Amino acid sequence: YLDSIASQVFTEAFTRYSGYTFGVYEATMNTENNFRVIYQKEKSKVSVNTAKVISKVFEKAQYPAKFYSFGPYHNRSEERMNFAISIEVALDNGSCFECTSSDISVNGCKFRVNGIKAIKIGQQMTLRFTGLEEEFHFGGDNDFVYEVKNMTTLDDIQLIGVKRLLPQKLRPDGFTQFLASFIQGNKRRYKINLDNTISALQSRSFEQYVLPKSNELPIFIEKNDNVLTPKYALTCNNNQSIYQYWQDEKRYSTLYCLITPERIDKLKKLAVSGKQLLVYSFIHKSQGKSYFYTADELQLTEDEEFMPQFLAFSAAKDSFSIIQLSLLDVFPRRAESPLTLSNAIAKQNEYLNAPLSNEVKSLLDKTPYIVVANEVKDSDNIKAYQSISYEGINTAKLKKFGHKRLSKPFSVDEVGINYRNQRQELRFTYKTPVNLDIEKVMWQGTSHDFSSSGLKVELDKTTVLEKGDIVYVSFPALQKITSAFDLSGLPYEVMRVNNAKTVVNLRVFVEKHQHIGRKFFKALIDKNRDKLTPDEYAMSSPGLAKALRNIYSASSITPSLIVQTSGSRYKTEVIAGGDASSKLMSAMKQLSDSKLYYNLYPVFGHANLMTNLSVKLKKMQNRDVASTELLYIAINPSFTTVEKAVTIKLASELGSEKLKQMFIHQALKQGKFFCVMIKLSRTAEPDMGHLHPELSYISAYAIHRGKQIEQDIWSVAGIAQIFDITQEVLFRYRLTR
Repeated sequence: YLDSIASQVFTEAFTRYSGYTFGVYEATMNTENNFRVIYQKEKSKVSVNTAKVISKVFEKAQYPAKFYSFGPYHNRSEERMNFAISIEVALDNGSCFECTSSDISVNGCKFRVNGIKAIKIGQQMTLRFTGLEEEFHFGGDNDFVYEVKNMTTLDDIQLIGVKRLLPQKLRPDGFTQFLASFIQGNKRRYKINLDNTISALQSRSFEQYVLPKSNELPIFIEKNDNVLTPKYALTCNNNQSIYQYWQDEKRYSTLYCLITPERIDKLKKLAVSGKQLLVYSFIHKSQGKSYFYTADELQLTEDEEFMPQFLAFSAAKDSFSIIQLSLLDVFPRRAESPLTLSNAIAKQNEYLNAPLSNEVKSLLDKTPYIVVANEVKDSDNIKAYQSISYEGINTAKLKKFGHKRLSKPFSVDEVGINYRNQRQELRFTYKTPVNLDIEKVMWQGTSHDFSSSGLKVELDKTTVLEKGDIVYVSFPALQKITSAFDLSGLPYEVMRVNNAKTVVNLRVFVEKHQHIGRKFFKALIDKNRDKLTPDEYAMSSPGLAKALRNIYSASSITPSLIVQTSGSRYKTEVIAGGDASSKLMSAMKQLSDSKLYYNLYPVFGHANLMTNLSVKLKKMQNRDVASTELLYIAINPSFTTVEKAVTIKLASELGSEKLKQMFIHQALKQGKFFCVMIKLSRTAEPDMGHLHPELSYISAYAIHRGKQIEQDIWSVAGIAQIFDITQEVLFRYRLTR
């Protein structure tokens, strides 16, 4: 009964969902040549032929991509069930109308109203669930008071979200108890509304790919006695070069030379207008010691004569660097990223959903800003600055830009961007004999470290233990020094086993009552904290790394393109980041033919760019340094078609400085100019343990959606971060023209 088009769609969907599901049925019934689809198009006066012509005209000029924002991810206090039932609504002005519910929860409801009603947020109304009254009796009154919490208008339909108003002394009443049991008993039949969980999981999965491949260095600024200084630096493989550049010969941090209190004041003023601050630097080495010289663009413009000499002298050094600084405010509420699950499931994943400790909150209160450092040096600007003469440079003026070495080393905590480290407690290195027993098989080993709830053990022989096994642990040497605790046969759960099957990570397993091991190690830590040695991950408070990562991810203004596999090719249909308000993102929004998407034509409109990126990505390994492409973009708003309005050139196509200056001059004369640096990285495998709770929750109620999302997660092959370096290019252009 299926034609060739429908048959192909059916086969693809059947393979994707591993069976015949609603998703397969819907995909097959919505093919372009389906009579119902054709009729709907004719009804709306849009013919199929016209649609095909339009798509051919615009498909070359539109590279649509959806933006996914990193946090905060909002959880619902109650599960919502998709449920359509007749409702009678009575307003406080006496008017009454009938409508249909969209979803319900124990204390909330959303309903659809045809036409526009004079309803305001905060308004109270009375709801009568007439559709339920036909089958159920709630007892007492059938009219319930609700308050309007949100409204959305789609065409000529209002979607109104309301929350029930019920006095505290009456909770729970008969209707509340009825809804709780009704939803629990029918949520698999009518399906839970998973929109917020699906949205959170998609963004969280992209975030897990982007942050470990970040090419910018986020530096958190601490305020002590009204003095602002760098305190924490979030590092990964890609931004290590920036972090290590700002270290002296003894590996002590010199970020105080890059981020001075005066520069923070400048950045605060520039941030209001969305501008960055360029800092030019080099390192002079003498007698085995490193001396840092820095000058920002505002300092240099104060002396127009000395400025080109300093830049030329700096560019002649191998240690020459150009850092673009931007300042972001720290919002402590962004530190938490709770799972969007029902309360019962969230409790099962407490280690992933742990709230911030008071210690972490107090540290964040002293951390008002993030300064993000981007390295914008490339072969183009190095050659441009080296072409300037610094003959007869004033050495006395040059010395003013040198930074004094501190007698006391400067302390900046390096915090790794790591989604696999979920530690919530301090760990201490400690070696003591350990015996592991499972089903009368004994392994002997030695502990590496311990915390109140965890333990790492290196075994004398390889083991067959796997994640999830329950073992019974004894501490023979520790038992000799204590009689207050029985340290034999303590249950622990295996959380991780290394590839060699010799190192096991354990977590306390509570069977009935309090765990004796946790009680003992807590007492041991409390009494001997000054004597114990914290391990390498315990330099900061537990939970601080996760909090800093969450704040940075939700605040970052650097867009990242998600490169996914599509058969043997790559596709880019997703932009991910914290904030989409940058000038480049606004320009791509204006070029889009849809309000819901951004047009990536300014990036991928160049015929060779995607080919270049694809070739590089196929050869890359996930530990390789990011590969860079430089684009010059001109946007002329006087043209109505995208292809004519946007001109794109690779830096390699503008071979000389004169050609670059001509392109910039023409772009500024006719409209907007952008220069973007694209840094491409190969991604590693995702940590599904971090995503599993929400993915399992979705799959439990919508297995086809869960499979599709999991397929999308595993399809990510690369991350292309887009850095807008227009400010540096224009600064150089005005200097060298």
